[in-house]
Amino acid sequence: MPQPLSESMLTAALVLPLGLLVAYVIGQIARSIARNWVTINTPSTVVLSVAGMSLGMLLSTVIFPRSKPWSLEVLLLSIALTVLLLSLFALVAKRFQPSKTVEEVDSLISQGESQRVEFKSSARYNLHSKVRDEKIELVIAKTVAGFLNADGGVLLIGVNDDGDVVGLARDFSLIKQADPDRYELWLRDFLSTVLGQTAAALARVDFTPYEVDGERTFVCRVTCPRSPRPVFLAPGKGKNDEFWVRSGNSTRQLGVKDASDYVMFQWPLGAGRALASQLRSAARGSGW
Repeated sequence: MPQPLSESMLTAALVLPLGLLVAYVIGQIARSIARNWVTINTPSTVVLSVAGMSLGMLLSTVIFPRSKPWSLEVLLLSIALTVLLLSLFALVAKRFQPSKTVEEVDSLISQGESQRVEFKSSARYNLHSKVRDEKIELVIAKTVAGFLNADGGVLLIGVNDDGDVVGLARDFSLIKQADPDRYELWLRDFLSTVLGQTAAALARVDFTPYEVDGERTFVCRVTCPRSPRPVFLAPGKGKNDEFWVRSGNSTRQLGVKDASDYVMFQWPLGAGRALASQLRSAARGSGW
């Protein structure tokens, strides 16, 4: 017969997940406080938060001898120490592992828009109506699909047509927690919805910090490889799927007939031939 769990093992099994949850919450609070000068991903934040909680509890035994682990003073001390650790970690990382993304993005911007590079001021925010615009979101998806269906490319969000960095402050205003992690989560969810999870997973997303008008902001870089299979865009309910391809410094939609020819050229083996045949059948059925 299986032996029952000992009391200590049962306690550990219950406390560990709860401790991680508390560490996650404290880490998010600390990262929110330090968001103007610290950019760290969620896993690193949780690890540093665990360290901050441990230091907070140890220090509280000296400052507040009668405090409990769940008391308010211990919580506030843990948050303060986590903010400190996040800041120190960011400084050390910047000192010993200098990021090259600024130079890389600057280089892309200096080259201008081309077959492999596209600039977009925002991915959601309409600069004229000053609200979220689904048409702008679809333009982003069309650009990504165009790169995937061609030879790949890089989309820079937060850079206007003139090559000026405008940042993501306006797009960030449309999400509950204004930080790169939440923005990437939205972007990936959106691309998965309109392009499919497989196609969305091909894109690599990263963020480069910039300063615009004295305020810290970011440029989002979406790096798209050539897709191993055709990528179609689903524009919405009641609308047919669309096929977009990068051509020169613009992204254009191909009709069914042109898309079938393009698929045969870009993916000449089995899958491409089968899909091209389906597209031709669709073209005949629709009268294209």
